[in-house]
Amino acid sequence: MEIFNFWSLYVITVFVASIIPGPSMLLALTHGLKYGTKVSVFTALGNTLASMIQASISVAGLGVILMTSTTLFMIIKYLGALYLMYLGIKLFKTPFAIENQKNSLEKEPPNRYKIFTEAFIVASSNPKALIFFTALFPHFIHEGQNNLLHYSLLVVVLGVIAFVCMMIYSLSAHMIRDMFHKTSLSKYFGKVIGMLFISLGTGLAFAKNKDF
Repeated sequence: MEIFNFWSLYVITVFVASIIPGPSMLLALTHGLKYGTKVSVFTALGNTLASMIQASISVAGLGVILMTSTTLFMIIKYLGALYLMYLGIKLFKTPFAIENQKNSLEKEPPNRYKIFTEAFIVASSNPKALIFFTALFPHFIHEGQNNLLHYSLLVVVLGVIAFVCMMIYSLSAHMIRDMFHKTSLSKYFGKVIGMLFISLGTGLAFAKNKDF
């Protein structure tokens, strides 16, 4: 019963933290709308890999170094902010077109590696995740659990939850694709999401360290 309670609390905590809208989730929503669910799986995989690497670093204790090294923190912070703003400008300037199944057969398929890489960079460029994981894991590592198997399970479960959350956004986007086809919303979606990414990047750049 204690094991069930332990993992239930862990799953709920990570799920709630992961499902909150952020840059990665907005990207999953965008890719889900633009390319469909099958292609946006690569978005989810890119995010999941980045999250698992960040979690592994935190479990290994290197997250503490990031918390104590102001210079390293600021470098990662500003690089992440610049990339989010770059992505936002790119989305704002590029016409947002939703792939049609009939037309997609005639066009070159989207670059899955590029989609994967984009999601990986967006997820890994935010130092907030490392600090969150560093703060999270001590609550789920108790005496007798300080071993590689337990650490691995924490990271793997987190990865599964991250993937599920990304796919929830992607599937939600897929469900409203018809509405975008029938209305003029697609004309403004790219600009709105672009502005959100620019705002997130600006907010990350000017946020004080204590806000992380």
